[in-house]
Amino acid sequence: MHELGVAFGRRLGAGDLVILTGELGAGKTTFTRGLGEGLGVRGPVQSPTFVIARTHPSLVGGAPLIHVDAYRLADSSELEDLDLDFDGAVVVAEWGAGLVDARDSWVEIVIDRPIGAGDAAADDAGDDVAEAPIEPRALTVTGHGPRWQNGVLA
Repeated sequence: MHELGVAFGRRLGAGDLVILTGELGAGKTTFTRGLGEGLGVRGPVQSPTFVIARTHPSLVGGAPLIHVDAYRLADSSELEDLDLDFDGAVVVAEWGAGLVDARDSWVEIVIDRPIGAGDAAADDAGDDVAEAPIEPRALTVTGHGPRWQNGVLA
């Protein structure tokens, strides 16, 4: 998830919005950490669960990353109260489906982590995390609006 985020982050710029959906442990924050690395922003990129939104300034003269955890927001009006700079930053919103997708263009990434995938093999690895297998994920990436009319990965 991290490496995919790095590659994707290198394609993004100011005004881009990414909505991440997936169960707890699916890899949303790991993906965003990689995305931040690809953008060249100051880290560490961590889950903004308790602060709702964190801004990571660019270290390379590019767009900053605004990382939003919309899980505790009731509706889009609460997001508007945060007064985020959607036009001047790359915004990644975990749990943001239906709250922040009212923009002209955005990318929605749904991460599916099959329950129990890799659990038996990870148990076999014991305490040696380096030997534990990488758990499979399935991603559905959908671009919306004119920015992504030729495809997200094109």
